Amino acid sequence: MSGHDHESRIKELLGRMTIDEKLGQLQQLAWAWDTGPGGADTEAAEAAARKGLLGSVLNVVGAEAGNALQRIAVEESRLGIPLVFGLDVIHGYHTTFPIPLAQAAAFDPAVTETDGEVSAREARSNGIHWTFSPMMDVTHEPRWGRIAESIGEDPYLTTCYAVAKVRGYQGADLTAPDRIAACAKHFVAYGGAEGGRDYNTVDVSEQRLRNLYLPPFRAAVDAGAATVMAAFNTINGVPAHANPHTLTGILKEAWGFDGVVVSDWTGVQELIAHGNAAGEAEAARRALTAGVDMEMVSTTFVDHGRALLASEALSAERLDDAVARVLRLKLRLGLFERPYVEESAALTVPTAEARAAAREVAGRCMVLLKNDDGVLPLDAPTLRSLAVVGPFADSGDLLGTWALPGACEAVPVLRSLREALPDTDITHALGVSPEVSGAFGVPEAVAAAEAADAVVVVVGEPPAISGEAAVRSELGLPGAQEQLIGAVAATGKPCVVVLVGGRPLTIGGWANQVSAILMAWHPGIEAGPAIADVLTGAVVPGGKLPVTFPRAVGQVPLYYNHERTGRPYNPATPDVKYVSKYLDLDHGPEFAFGHGLSYTTFTLGDPLLSRERIGARELRAGATVEVTVLVRNTGDREGDEVVQLYIQDPAASITQPVRRLRGFRRIRLAAEEEREVRFTLGADDIGYWTNDPAGVFTVEPGEIHVHTGNSSQTQARRTLLIT
Repeated sequence: MSGHDHESRIKELLGRMTIDEKLGQLQQLAWAWDTGPGGADTEAAEAAARKGLLGSVLNVVGAEAGNALQRIAVEESRLGIPLVFGLDVIHGYHTTFPIPLAQAAAFDPAVTETDGEVSAREARSNGIHWTFSPMMDVTHEPRWGRIAESIGEDPYLTTCYAVAKVRGYQGADLTAPDRIAACAKHFVAYGGAEGGRDYNTVDVSEQRLRNLYLPPFRAAVDAGAATVMAAFNTINGVPAHANPHTLTGILKEAWGFDGVVVSDWTGVQELIAHGNAAGEAEAARRALTAGVDMEMVSTTFVDHGRALLASEALSAERLDDAVARVLRLKLRLGLFERPYVEESAALTVPTAEARAAAREVAGRCMVLLKNDDGVLPLDAPTLRSLAVVGPFADSGDLLGTWALPGACEAVPVLRSLREALPDTDITHALGVSPEVSGAFGVPEAVAAAEAADAVVVVVGEPPAISGEAAVRSELGLPGAQEQLIGAVAATGKPCVVVLVGGRPLTIGGWANQVSAILMAWHPGIEAGPAIADVLTGAVVPGGKLPVTFPRAVGQVPLYYNHERTGRPYNPATPDVKYVSKYLDLDHGPEFAFGHGLSYTTFTLGDPLLSRERIGARELRAGATVEVTVLVRNTGDREGDEVVQLYIQDPAASITQPVRRLRGFRRIRLAAEEEREVRFTLGADDIGYWTNDPAGVFTVEPGEIHVHTGNSSQTQARRTLLIT
């Protein structure tokens, strides 16, 4: 059915619908997970569906349960309008991929597109039409648990991943039986929550809103994202669920978004707690008139919509617009023609192909932070014995936040290393529990290390303290894990730490005691095999950090793309007092954005520009500048390097970040192979948004410094003159 046919069908349906039926389309209710119709927990949803007073349900799991509820809506309601079923498919349905922050570390959007494709295939076969993903909240807050769901601290990297995930979920045809509707969330600036506390307030200038937080959403909308979710936070004193500037002025009017804006869980009702609405009726009015189209879980729209219309506090035109958007989503998904799924075709377990994809993605996501004396990869022919210790060495709890109920446990590291190193005597000791302060098992772990040629210590954060509502005030390893590392490292045996978790951690207290550190994140269902692949060299690590690792939590927020200060710290004069620094801490991060090592080495030449001056008018008219950098693998084995391009505007009307990522390319080179990598810079890369609330983008004359390298701390540069 064409877009024109959709609009004709929407107009016809609107003409037949009662006010109550219209309001019902704006209601999304929660289901009781893997239950079927007929239970007390599902009675309200069934009754509303039967009367045609329900638009959507979330958390229906399984093709059979979904079909049963859909039959009530389609075959028993007056107009037979199908329901749309949503679920938080964040990084996998049955097949759990690495967390999104880990995927960002691959610096390869193809990995997140793969996740989206596999997730969509599994979810749609089980009756799910709509996922509340991707989350594209740029954040500078490692204390914030939801950093695990993000792409990290950079808007450009997040933008690239947002487009890829939307493409992975939706493909070219939303009616296809292996595609689902994406949801760009959380709109907007949720990643700036004060103190890193979930649901907290955000105060942000217009220029930072537009330069930092909005670009990934704009890209997702341009890529065809079917829906957008409002954020829990306030923005400059106005809750995102009641913010006409962002929801209507920017999203719907300036960007032309014609899809559904859905609230977050009870987000409309929470306008009362925010102090923005005196009661539910006012909350409904504020959210609807600001631009929210569908209400998740709370019921203020259906409870008060008719009265709001009668008092003219809500216009009939706005109500019809919201309903039209919901119907448009259902038409684009093909639900009127095919409301049910084939239950016998439902995918109920991960396929071998899906597992293989998850393993490959996990390997690409890992970041080698340190590797003194080439301790890694483990040399199988000479490694007679290995101790594998730590609370996550033999654990299946490596899926990360937002693993769905019923998901398979991750394959443990211990089992996978034994399979990968069959001729090595591998011993195991727990050492300590993940969060318990007692060091009861440390002597056993030390004994295992002393008896082995080398030791692998698998430590980190449990998934339970990562993700939504999992905010931490400290960023060190929980419990007695640091004590375990210190005791094992003190044996003098080569010590490799595999670090799992959902956020940057402060590791300065022990990083210098160990030989190597591999950041494995929460790697998903194939955690063990993927970690073993990297440790043994079957996969050469090539990931880079998508977030800054601070030395101490007191540095937070610490991020590479910060604005310049009038008194910057100069490492050449560290004793100067009146500069921007800490008295009790070395300057800068433990590990910088973009950092990551390999088992081989690379040299990168200085950047070359296709032209060294260009007019601002030319740029605005579409002209570009090509940047070329020569990369050579100088080691003795094949490996991946991520070539990164940053720009800096050293003198602008609005102070610009010291660096902005504007290009990256992950390439694989054989030993001694050399390749030229090209980037293109245009107006979007060089210009910036001003503080004008109407949205003004400017490209100013002056110098632009163009940096290329393999981390955000690269010094290689050329100067481009904008005239």
